[in-house]
Amino acid sequence: MFAYQTLRDQLFRLSPETAHNLAETAMRVADRTPYALGLMADRFARIEGALSQQVWDLTFHNPIGMAAGFDKNGTMIRPLAALGFGFVEVGTVTPKPQSGNDKPRLWRHIDHKSLQNAMGFNNAGVKALMKRVKKLHPFAIPIGINVGKNKTTSAENALEDYRCCVEAAKDHADYLVFNLSSPNTPGLRDLQSEAFIRALFEMATELTDRPVLVKIAPDMSAKEAVALSKTAIDAGAKGIIATNTTNDYTLIEDSEANGGGLSGAVLTEKSRALFDDLSRALFGQTVLISCGGITTPEEAY
Repeated sequence: MFAYQTLRDQLFRLSPETAHNLAETAMRVADRTPYALGLMADRFARIEGALSQQVWDLTFHNPIGMAAGFDKNGTMIRPLAALGFGFVEVGTVTPKPQSGNDKPRLWRHIDHKSLQNAMGFNNAGVKALMKRVKKLHPFAIPIGINVGKNKTTSAENALEDYRCCVEAAKDHADYLVFNLSSPNTPGLRDLQSEAFIRALFEMATELTDRPVLVKIAPDMSAKEAVALSKTAIDAGAKGIIATNTTNDYTLIEDSEANGGGLSGAVLTEKSRALFDDLSRALFGQTVLISCGGITTPEEAY
């Protein structure tokens, strides 16, 4: 704990995005260092029968995964597995590479144990991502591919962006996720409509037999979230991820000045409440994955 606190204090002297990039560099170095990942796995990775689950014919050694957004380009999959995650979701990836929004675009709210990001799907494109994933697949833990549309793609052409990503990822993803809920791509949340959801999953089920899920925003009513999720399930979705970041800026004073989405401890109550509503309505009908504000073992449990 002392070592972690010391390291955190030093990292917090850097800008948030610089600290993230430094962490990525450290993990990539570990990935290339003989025996490093084995030592990490011995220390951090656990396989316990009580935590293991079979879902979609995939084995999840534990239910705690790394959400999309941390490893956008699939450069840290092996180190993240060595750190003990039960699955890793990479992305969000788009058909074409894009640099994302202007910097600064990531801020810490230290007193709230939270982050605010307006990254804007910065990534190297689906071809670069799948080149890396292809070398690993099949992997020791499930790898999910989270896909979205390019910023410059209109709503009318959004379906083709998702089609492009599904076609590129379908053979080497253990599951796929449609991201319609990031607040950092203009117009993206407008695609959280029943008509577009149906079109998405009709397209996906024609292209792949891999499980395809949808990730929803926490900023809709429970009634809207349940209706949207039911539409997705009826159209072929194999699971619902709740939730993405929130743009409810009342949660942190002065946060709206930067825009983007809030994550971390400040999201806990909002995300949990919507997940509870979905669970009551959909338990037993599909796979439900909780995401957002999970910062302690107790909250995960």
